This record gives sequence, structure tokens and C-alpha cells, in this order.
Amino acid sequence: MILEAIFGVSLVLNVSLDTEVLPAPSPASWLHMSAGQKDKALLPLVRRATDCIIRTVEKDPRFSEALRPDQVNDLIVDSMKACARPVRAMIGAYDSMYGKGSGQAFLLGPYLDVLPSAVVTQVKVRTP
Repeated sequence: MILEAIFGVSLVLNVSLDTEVLPAPSPASWLHMSAGQKDKALLPLVRRATDCIIRTVEKDPRFSEALRPDQVNDLIVDSMKACARPVRAMIGAYDSMYGKGSGQAFLLGPYLDVLPSAVVTQVKVRTP
């Protein structure tokens, strides 16, 4: 089921990326930044995208803490449309700093690896 979710996210993002202009190529200052400095610069964009996804999943009437991981993945995939702008900003900045295609690789790799557990954890923390 996770592969289907990742495939769905990939389709949503491919369509989204084709229809909107990404940020300009990397500024010269990014060429002189260390990997740690780049990661620090990307962190606010990653947080914005993640917060948007968490809020969208949390508001979804299908969400409950009893959902199975594959069901949470479905909600995450469904949230991508509402969160396309911050997700595209994260991907675009990553591409600008690390090279074309690296943003989508980050999204579909390390980011999606931890996103379901982050969503569930953060919703639990926010729920009184």
C-alpha cells in the first residue's frame, strides 16, 4: 500500500510541478554553503510543507488515531493537493541547492519515510 501512496504522491507532484514555475536557479551564495548550512536554510520550508500536511490530515473527517499506517498514507496523498504550494517550494529550493531532481528524490525518499509517523505523532500532540 505504501508503494501505491508514493506513486500517487509522485503523480500529484509531477502534475503540480509541470504547471507552476519553480524558484530561479541557485544564487551564487548557495554554492559556498556547507551541507549543514543548506539543510538549515531548507528547514523552514520542510516545516511549512509538513505543517500543512499535518493540518490537512487532522481536519480530514476520515482521520482517527486508530487508522492503520496504510490509511494514514492515503490521507497524506490526498492532502498533497491542498499542500501543493509549500511542497513545491520545498522541492524547488532543494533542487536549487543540490541540483535538478534532488528535491523530488528527497520528497519520495527520506521525507516520505518519516512523514506518516510524524503526522500521527504531531496530531496526537495537538489533540487535547
